[in-house]
Amino acid sequence: MTDAVFLSQPAMISALGCGVQQHIHALLGTKDNYLTEDEMWIPAKKTLYGMVKESLRALPAAIHPDLCSRNNQLLWHALAQIEEDIQLTIAEYGADRIGVVIGTSTTGGDENITALDKGFTTGDWKSCGYNQAKQLLSSPADFIAEVYGLTHVRYGISTACTSGARALISAARLLRMGICDAVICGGVDTLSHLTINGFHALNVLSQGQCQPFSAMRDGINIGEAASIFIMTRDATKGLPLHGYGTSSDAYHMSSPRPDALGARNVIKMALEQAKLSANDIGWVNLHGTGTEQNDAMEALAIHTELGEQISCASTKALTGHTLGAAGALEAAFLWIVISKKCNRNGYLPHHRANAALDESLPFIHLTKYQERFASHQPRIGLSTSFAFGGNNTALIIGSNHANPDL
Repeated sequence: MTDAVFLSQPAMISALGCGVQQHIHALLGTKDNYLTEDEMWIPAKKTLYGMVKESLRALPAAIHPDLCSRNNQLLWHALAQIEEDIQLTIAEYGADRIGVVIGTSTTGGDENITALDKGFTTGDWKSCGYNQAKQLLSSPADFIAEVYGLTHVRYGISTACTSGARALISAARLLRMGICDAVICGGVDTLSHLTINGFHALNVLSQGQCQPFSAMRDGINIGEAASIFIMTRDATKGLPLHGYGTSSDAYHMSSPRPDALGARNVIKMALEQAKLSANDIGWVNLHGTGTEQNDAMEALAIHTELGEQISCASTKALTGHTLGAAGALEAAFLWIVISKKCNRNGYLPHHRANAALDESLPFIHLTKYQERFASHQPRIGLSTSFAFGGNNTALIIGSNHANPDL
């Protein structure tokens, strides 16, 4: 059994739009702000958010009520883009050989806000309407399994901002162990009062649009997104996930380890598994939240392990930080940037920030507008994701020699 695994063209929705064409247009274009100002989430405070602006398709009428949430509706809307591929995958492998692994952090928690308000107000928790099943972290995976009639392994992953990336890593492991023949994997998170007010309490929300790696940076913007792949061992069906790395520092509940040891280790793990060197990487999608501590740690990790010459950029000024979906969304960014079908000329997304790199940080090369992959090298990209508790991931995706049209 081959260890090689391949990611299909992703389904994706975010503040940048819906589908690969809208996303590649936004990533390579000159527009710098897709965020929306809103004050419904934090009382009397206008803040920028990466909001999905289009109306979402209605949930299937027959779906179990416990699975009815805006989070699953956002997921359902994205899945329309790959529905035909899902049905073909079921026909090829069978519903009992397809796994589902989805990362999330918000899941359907906000569906219980009215019930919680009633419970706290009246003290009557038995009849307030609270439904724990609405906010199960397995809910997105359970939703996909139910709506497509899948009967094999399915579960959710919630490791904060690495959830989506770890879902892809778990899918690869399921395939490599022979447990599954295909895995629907990715991440989804919607805007939530809990997460937004939690980050507000930590004083890490930006006063405007986030400015990753800039001396002007003052925090993050929160966004929402869904990004879903079908992963198989079939080289004709996607781009290869060459390598990945995972670690957990357990350094601090919310702050990254300043010496970047865990971040450096996952980059080295991914390179080693992929049998690549730093010079083989053509572009890095940085985690790049815009907080003082995360950017300092990440700049150190990139500078140390990949060097000063690597082109890299954060995309969170465009989408906001989509939390449990971020690792999967930014893996999808790698996919569409690498894909010759989506990005024929090999342009790289440029780093969005109004100021130059903070001179106090270790130097990294932030991608400029209309930079390209080197013409003499295969297109290979790396994406980093970091999370509370010192959770770290790195993913490497590359072009497919077996299917050069992708």
